[in-house]
Amino acid sequence: MSMLWGSTFVAQQIGMQRGLGPLTFNALRFALGACVLLPLVCRRRTGLPVTVPWRGSILAGLFLFAAAGLQQVGLLYTTSANAGFITSLYILFVPLLGLLFGHRAPRSLWAGALVCVAGLYLLSLGSDITMRQGDVLVLVCAVLWAAQIVTIQHLARFGDPFKIAVIQFVVCAVLSAVGALLVESLTLKSLYAGSGAVAYAGVFSVGIAFTLQIVCQKHCPLGTAAVIMSMEAVFAALAGYLVLGQTLSARAWGGCFLILCGVLVVQLVPLMRRR
Repeated sequence: MSMLWGSTFVAQQIGMQRGLGPLTFNALRFALGACVLLPLVCRRRTGLPVTVPWRGSILAGLFLFAAAGLQQVGLLYTTSANAGFITSLYILFVPLLGLLFGHRAPRSLWAGALVCVAGLYLLSLGSDITMRQGDVLVLVCAVLWAAQIVTIQHLARFGDPFKIAVIQFVVCAVLSAVGALLVESLTLKSLYAGSGAVAYAGVFSVGIAFTLQIVCQKHCPLGTAAVIMSMEAVFAALAGYLVLGQTLSARAWGGCFLILCGVLVVQLVPLMRRR
């Protein structure tokens, strides 16, 4: 799941480089993700009545639309690596929002989150303590991703994961399409040029990874789920290097290392205490 999300940062940038607007790209990829999942929903038989939390799923779709839209625009002004690592800072915002809904956060989670924040400083901030425009937009989207994760954590406990996924994908696709019609233009040439990037993002990132998120959160604590998903940052940096030739400075690599250390703190400290 994290690998698919991380590698999709590259596909998102490629799609826009080939003429697709941010909202157009999101409309296409989330519509494709919903289409990929619909046959599974129609053929899925559990033998038991399944609850479909419509209002919560629509709310998740609204958060998804806002977060994905800001992230897509932010990628116009920053690198895949930066976007991936900054997005992973929802590891800090998820437990903060979770407290509002009664989710407890152990000390190790807060410690790991603070180490991740230090990594963000090294990765994105210069000596003048400023951030690029794209970094700021992606940081705001990290808060919105946290809201989406917390919402999904609540829904996954009693709703069908596949139906929740389709509803939020459709909401995101429709809102993105409306926005694209208002402020962007689409040509057949750009659609053809960016079709490969849309296909990768729609099938793997949306259809598979976002659906796996709901399935996993059904059985995984909120803070732990956020930590695992934040590993997308590693794969975003790796994919940016392998596909786009994007490089990181020694300072930025130090930031990456700190973020990974923060993830390990959250994962390993609770296990060591159980022994």
